[in-house]
Amino acid sequence: MLLWIVRGAFVALALGIALVSVIVGARMNFPLGGAIGAVIALTATGGVLFADLRQPEKRVATISAVMFGLLFGLFVGWLVASAFESLLSAFGVEGLVISVMLRATVTLIAAYIGVSLLMQVRDDFRVVIPFVEFTKQVKGGRPLVLDTSVIIDGRIADLCDTRIIDTRLIVPRFILQELQGIADSSDKLKRNRGRRGMDILKKMQGNQKIDLHIHEGNAGELKPGEKMKVDERLVAFAKVVGGRVVTNDYNLNKMAQLQGVDVINLNEVANSLKTVALPGEYLNLKVVRAGDQIGQGVGYLEDGTMVVIESGRNLIGQEVSIVVTSVLQNPAGRMIFGRPEQRQSGAYVPLGMSGSHQPVKPPEQNPPPSTPG
Repeated sequence: MLLWIVRGAFVALALGIALVSVIVGARMNFPLGGAIGAVIALTATGGVLFADLRQPEKRVATISAVMFGLLFGLFVGWLVASAFESLLSAFGVEGLVISVMLRATVTLIAAYIGVSLLMQVRDDFRVVIPFVEFTKQVKGGRPLVLDTSVIIDGRIADLCDTRIIDTRLIVPRFILQELQGIADSSDKLKRNRGRRGMDILKKMQGNQKIDLHIHEGNAGELKPGEKMKVDERLVAFAKVVGGRVVTNDYNLNKMAQLQGVDVINLNEVANSLKTVALPGEYLNLKVVRAGDQIGQGVGYLEDGTMVVIESGRNLIGQEVSIVVTSVLQNPAGRMIFGRPEQRQSGAYVPLGMSGSHQPVKPPEQNPPPSTPG
């Protein structure tokens, strides 16, 4: 409603300017000039209003590029025209018509070059006004920029629901476009992944605990198969807003680190929260399958950590207590190696006879009865 009021006021002012032009032309005994001025005013304002109505959804990046390009072009045109006028005056060439035409021509060329240049490189220009305004509004820690992989993964929503993250989460428009492209894929698996990502975003938007912002900073139209290009845009975007990239993508992780952008790998966060086991501690678990090496058995803890059990192949299907011998930690996850706990008699100790992380004490032997002296 307010927008239509503004448009109505704009039309009223345009009509007023045209009317004033006609009246001034009549008073100066130059009605043709007044009519020409009115036609120019109505044509220019009508063109602006038509463009506004024709493009209801406008991007701040485009508007900012046009405004800055126009101001830059007008300023440069004024400087160049003034320099040319001084040069012509030095050679004795003077004239009001030549001066006006020269200034108008040079200013028009400079304005066109400025607008055209910034329209083509508006994403490298990074839309100064929106980013400055965004930086002022952010409170607390640095914002987190979400990648497509971490949105589809879905664990970020559960992590934010615990209130451990109190900073703003940003999803750039080009990431949303990539996610939509995956959801529209002809491949069923990709289509399901894309739709899951859209559902996760919708869930996060409706969560009052999460400050999620869809940023309009776009980097041009996406083409099929431009995953690397999207990664480069994401890293550049994170640089501009001073944020940290949240991802599960190993290649994006390395590329961002090489460019000096901080990365939070959600897989590493999940691994850091898994059960800590030190050599010599005792664990209770069920042996579910055979290992890769001869005689090995494999079991899993409640958090999904894989445990490789030496000489545990013959214990498949049983719940046993094991002694941790070593732990292997890498970015892909954590793996625990152990061997079955044994009593002095050599029998394996089943679950329930040994507490978790507690060694099994050997059975006390009854002392021999004393013989009466």
